[in-house]
Amino acid sequence: MGKKITLALPAKDEVWKFKKYVCRAKLLDLRGGKPIVILNQDEAHQNDIYMGHRVVLQADGRKTYARVDLSDDMVKIGEIGLFGEVADELKVKEGQAVLIHHTGRPESIEYIKNKIDGKELAPPHMRKIIDEVMDDSLSEGEMAAFMSACYIRGMTDNEVVGLTDAIVATGSPFHVGKIPVVDKHCIGGVAGNRTTMVIVPIMAAAGAYMPKSSSRSITSAAGTADTMETICEVSLPIEEMERQVRKVGGCVVWGGAINLAAADDKLIKIRNPLSLDPKGVLLASILAKKKSVGAQYCIIDIPIGRGVKVQDAKEAQALARDFIGIGKRLGIEIEAMITDGSEPIGRGIGPALECRDVLRALENKDHPHDLKEKSCQMAGVLLELCGKAQKGRGYGIAMQLIENGKALAKFKEIVEWQGGNVKKLTSDSMDGRIGSRHHTVKASAGGKISHIDNKLMSKIARAAGAPADKGAGIFLRVHRGDVVKAGDSLFDIFSESESKLDFAIKALEGWEAVELEKVVLDRVR
Repeated sequence: MGKKITLALPAKDEVWKFKKYVCRAKLLDLRGGKPIVILNQDEAHQNDIYMGHRVVLQADGRKTYARVDLSDDMVKIGEIGLFGEVADELKVKEGQAVLIHHTGRPESIEYIKNKIDGKELAPPHMRKIIDEVMDDSLSEGEMAAFMSACYIRGMTDNEVVGLTDAIVATGSPFHVGKIPVVDKHCIGGVAGNRTTMVIVPIMAAAGAYMPKSSSRSITSAAGTADTMETICEVSLPIEEMERQVRKVGGCVVWGGAINLAAADDKLIKIRNPLSLDPKGVLLASILAKKKSVGAQYCIIDIPIGRGVKVQDAKEAQALARDFIGIGKRLGIEIEAMITDGSEPIGRGIGPALECRDVLRALENKDHPHDLKEKSCQMAGVLLELCGKAQKGRGYGIAMQLIENGKALAKFKEIVEWQGGNVKKLTSDSMDGRIGSRHHTVKASAGGKISHIDNKLMSKIARAAGAPADKGAGIFLRVHRGDVVKAGDSLFDIFSESESKLDFAIKALEGWEAVELEKVVLDRVR
């Protein structure tokens, strides 16, 4: 066993002592998705280390953090068992010496307790919490306590700004070097809502710069990154993203592949299992991504309606005011649009089907009118906001850029820069990427379409294989307000495998994804 060493007190504001000792690395063929080490129970207790404690590990000049598990038989006295994630980080070999520092309790726990008590956290306190989230100093329980406190106590504007700046500071700087830099965001919940892929080429064609980082699906049938990935690469190094935006004017990439606001991914992983979405954290999460790309102007899409995140106009207006106010303090001029989110946008739900919709809208041919209309409305507001269009003329300019083919040409230029083959890229060419197995769902009775459920449509598409299977999904044949007869087609389910198609069909049982209300038609004699 290595000799126990007690170090001098680090700094006056630290309330614990650091201790360290040396063990030999035992490489374990285990991975836990997080940094974990196993210490011999007797030896750990002699050094005041217990289950769940945090330790700093050092070897050959490298340092990493890990959480402690204990065993009386997996490792001997003088050994430290390293999970794969820790071994990779330290780059150690079997039997190599590893210095173990017991760090004690993280400083940010005091700040989390203050938040639980209802006290406002200053920007340095938010920064410390995020720093310790990033270096894995906080346990899952401690991070969950922070998220719960934000949800129950709410957050002041100062706290949201402090959290936003702290998240931005965890990422790599992004510099376009040209103006105006614009961005957009939708708070989500609407199936098929691929306006980003239409807006980016419109803005780039108009002379603005739009470095758009987008997400993959969490619960939907496709995220923008999943849809864009059907035709080109979306995982770009940040340096390549900068070059592309300077040269082409825009990009559509997966945010998870670039280190722009790294802490945001960790906060999302805390929020999702708890099903908690504190408004202040939501604002900080979204605005951190905008600030991290240097956005000067931004449009926020807030869909409202049955089945989406925001249910009514009053709640949406309050959220819009928060975005505008916080954005101003961060140096971002924001305009929010409250839109109809009560049914899917476009006809396709699933990566390839949604990509076909985007191409049809940009080709101005057999297009889904709602997708084109919403995209032009949002792009028009953004054009006016950034000074590329006079007040009241943005929508017309956005529509013109589609009708004269400039937006489509810019979209193909973006796709080509991201490694896609644009020689035969048309909406018709997407037909070959859609799953070959399909099933048509028909109306069991006549009536008027009163509701198309976003969540259920996404669940059916996911059951068919989306978004992992790019060709899986749904093609809608009706929209709200249409009148149908018994036996009329409502929607088609597409899949890349017979078994997944069967699973999607079985998933329909007990689900009413398309709701009908009876109508009385005039009879003419």
